[in-house]
Amino acid sequence: MALSLNHYSIRTTDLNATCAFYTQVLGLSSGPRPDFPFPGIWMYNGSHDNVANAVVHIIGIDKNDPEGLKKYLGDRDESSLHGTGAVDHIAFFATGLADMLKHLASIGIPCRERTTPSIGLHQLFLDDPCGLVVELNYPAAEKAALDAVVPKD
Repeated sequence: MALSLNHYSIRTTDLNATCAFYTQVLGLSSGPRPDFPFPGIWMYNGSHDNVANAVVHIIGIDKNDPEGLKKYLGDRDESSLHGTGAVDHIAFFATGLADMLKHLASIGIPCRERTTPSIGLHQLFLDDPCGLVVELNYPAAEKAALDAVVPKD
């Protein structure tokens, strides 16, 4: 399996201040982001034409409608969003979706799956023993090929 770091995400109660930090301190720029059911900003290092350049994903908490975020990535206690508690998840590009799904099933590790067609990714979300979410990003074509072979229940 090929594996590389994709991005890291930060869950925050202050989107603007977090964006300003990454813009001003690291020189990143805000760019395109899929239409997720919660607020956020993707910070790019380089061209906005390639989502691989979106190295930091800032996740906002909508106090008036937190359900989109809770349903998509899970709930987090706001009091934990300091220090390493602000790290929401880490993500890797990967290949070999079918093999990974079989492997996870064989060792009893549950995962949450999502496909984001606008960026061509099929995502697996896993929880490590410490509660850190690990996201594995596979080409969406791997999921389509798997669905064509394996009948849905």
